[in-house]
Amino acid sequence: MTTLPTWIEDRIDPTFEKKLTQRHVVEVMLESDRPFFSIRQLQSRVRPTVSTETVRNRLDELREIDVVAAETYPETITLYYINHPESQWPLSPEGKRALEYETPLETLSTGDFLRLRNPAGIRTLVLAGFQLSLVLFSAGVVLTALSIDAPVSASHGLWVAAGNLFVACLVLLVAERAVRKRRDGGIAASVPTADRSNPK
Repeated sequence: MTTLPTWIEDRIDPTFEKKLTQRHVVEVMLESDRPFFSIRQLQSRVRPTVSTETVRNRLDELREIDVVAAETYPETITLYYINHPESQWPLSPEGKRALEYETPLETLSTGDFLRLRNPAGIRTLVLAGFQLSLVLFSAGVVLTALSIDAPVSASHGLWVAAGNLFVACLVLLVAERAVRKRRDGGIAASVPTADRSNPK
């Protein structure tokens, strides 16, 4: 068992006997090298079998006794961190760079989607749906003008939409990777490299 700082030890409930304790949450946060956590990140570290609701409850309890603090960044992504006296917020440059790798869609689980619990992730998904609908509509106009059938056809309209959407996403993904590879290759080729053959 990790020795907690006195100011934390004095605040948490030592008689708290549940599947996930306040002590365990704090210990995981202190032992990790991350400056902040989303609920999903904490859940994967404390005990994957514990629900996000349980983790959220423990964090709310720890916030009430000022052991943990929270900030929302961006929109409705809530980040939790140990409320040390020396804690600084907004995030450090390192923390901001780490946060850039987590998008709202990466935090959207199936359970959160079905219960509509992650507004930022759901809004991102809806926006992507609107954009892909526009892509499909434009592709339909072009295919109609050229008298070409859609790539996927079926007896049910939803199957047709799903199949054509999959094809459109696949084409966009391949095109994006090809352009990125070419762009990165062009940048690498344009950067001069030092001639190491000449000792001067």
